[in-house]
Amino acid sequence: MQFHVNSRPEKPLCFYLLLKHHRMLRCEVMRVFVKSYGCSTNLADGEVLAGCLAEAGYKLARSVSEADVVIYNTCAVKAPTENRMIEILRRVPAEKKVIVAGCLPLINFERLQREVRFDGAAGPATGRRIVEIVKLVLEGKKIVSLTEAAEGMPSLDLPRVKSSSVIGMVPINYGCLGACAYCCVVFARGRLRSYSVSPLVKRIQRDVSTGIKEFWITSQDTACYGRDIGTNLAELLKEVCAVDGDFRVRVGMMTPNRVTDILAELIEAFKNPKVFKFLHLPVQSGDDEVLRRMRRLYTVEDFKELVAAFRATFPEITLATDVICGFPGETRDAFENTLKLIADVKPDVVNVSKFFPRPRTAAAAMQDAFVDAAEVKWRSAEAAKLVKRIALEQNQRWIGWAGEVLVDEKGKVPGSWIGRNFAYKPVVIKSQENLLGKTLRVKITKAFFTHLMGELE
Repeated sequence: MQFHVNSRPEKPLCFYLLLKHHRMLRCEVMRVFVKSYGCSTNLADGEVLAGCLAEAGYKLARSVSEADVVIYNTCAVKAPTENRMIEILRRVPAEKKVIVAGCLPLINFERLQREVRFDGAAGPATGRRIVEIVKLVLEGKKIVSLTEAAEGMPSLDLPRVKSSSVIGMVPINYGCLGACAYCCVVFARGRLRSYSVSPLVKRIQRDVSTGIKEFWITSQDTACYGRDIGTNLAELLKEVCAVDGDFRVRVGMMTPNRVTDILAELIEAFKNPKVFKFLHLPVQSGDDEVLRRMRRLYTVEDFKELVAAFRATFPEITLATDVICGFPGETRDAFENTLKLIADVKPDVVNVSKFFPRPRTAAAAMQDAFVDAAEVKWRSAEAAKLVKRIALEQNQRWIGWAGEVLVDEKGKVPGSWIGRNFAYKPVVIKSQENLLGKTLRVKITKAFFTHLMGELE
């Protein structure tokens, strides 16, 4: 483990010796607040941070106000997200020790240093190293531990504090094989490193034995899985689904060009009833020239063929995709091509993003081709309107459907619960009973663009 350590000389050495002695005496009651943001992989990393600290004897605080040490496990994939992280960090009271973990320290460390007071910085997937970082921070040292972040992988056996009693988030690999022009996550997560199949299956088996009913198979690109160790995602899914128990599997985001060579195997793996019929296939643009500039190694036609192949076998599959509005060089015609693709393919879910240049990316250097900010805003709004209309149309097809729904979270409104059917459609159910973790027969009565409403049969 390598740390960059800056001690603070503004107080006499005796002060730190006394402080260290005092904290050693009360280390068993030191309270640490851990909060994670961003993708499911980062949320899974945060469960491990909390688990390792709890195992080491620290108390997990429920709020910043009751904590001695505040750890924010950050996301910085987009500029608005980074701005939000910086603002949250700025609001931490001055008397608290602050550790910034996750992707932000590796994506924009310069801004972090310039705008935020912090005592420690660590990259994503820190694992058990967080215990030593907290210890050194409490001794008055300033710690920067980033060198291993884009290279290692935490053990799947590390303790976790689960954020859900129903959902298990399982990172299957870190990093990816892409070089997308707009993406800064590669600087934080690095190149592809996959877990072998056996420890992943054992992890699923352990979680099933504790009552987990829904697994999120997650990574920066799940279709990259295993290409560094001689296996692939389809083979992993077959082994995971062979585990005994009543559970479901949601497969995370897959880059289209990494699906093509395993398409037949993947469709076969998706036939297992344990796999949600849910496909997250980010297209990013409906224009081939924009895709080329983005360094996305597929065409619009490639994307459409993949969607058609899955829908031929699973007509009711839920299709999620992502689009970026205003990528450098995107003309109005190119944007219209994206709208046309959305209208033709009719995805159930579309995550619409405005382009923002990210540090050290190729797209950030395309300044001469930047699209005017007002135009980007207009395009984003137009895309959002179309997406909302299509999502409602897609959901209305489910009215009258009846079948099993796994309740995996509490609703925001008291007395409401959210479940998922076989196509991972979110179904809101009203009940004063505790339905969490139950599989129930439900009939769909109403549809909204974000979810379905159901009644217990």
